[in-house]
Amino acid sequence: MKPTVYVESLKLLEREDLGIARGRLTSDLRLERRADGRLVAVRGDDVRAVTVRRLFPWSQPGQYISLRDDEENEVALVRRVADLDVDSARMLEVALAEAGFVLEITRIIDIDEEIEIRNWSVQTRQGSRTFQTKLDDWPRELPGGGVLVQDVSGDLYVVPEPDALDSASQKLLWAYVD
Repeated sequence: MKPTVYVESLKLLEREDLGIARGRLTSDLRLERRADGRLVAVRGDDVRAVTVRRLFPWSQPGQYISLRDDEENEVALVRRVADLDVDSARMLEVALAEAGFVLEITRIIDIDEEIEIRNWSVQTRQGSRTFQTKLDDWPRELPGGGVLVQDVSGDLYVVPEPDALDSASQKLLWAYVD
């Protein structure tokens, strides 16, 4: 997903001409689980299956969550999970946990470049992993000093404290941080 989407979503909060006032973005929104397990957004008679996309800042995971339909169109923007009713907030938190599983890199074993792909071999808190990134997708520095890597499947890997990595891992990582 392109960063401009995040900017456009945040601009949506500021637009008065849309008739959307802060605090009312989610006032009439309910989230439910269908029998097939899909999350649905309900506004009056409008019921749509949605997926969740956490927007920036990563340091505030309970804020600015985009609910998107199957065509990736934004159905709703949840400014804060706390703005939802209790049951909807619980549904959103479960959906975020399912969609937002982030692997924490503790060691970088190797990064190998091919024609248009970069192959990563890492150790995470969850075990050994290998994944691929596009050559033009660079790891991003996060506010607070961490580094975020997104693979070709959209899975996220984070190095919360790059300076805590061993020296070989640091050398590999900093060679690719944009």
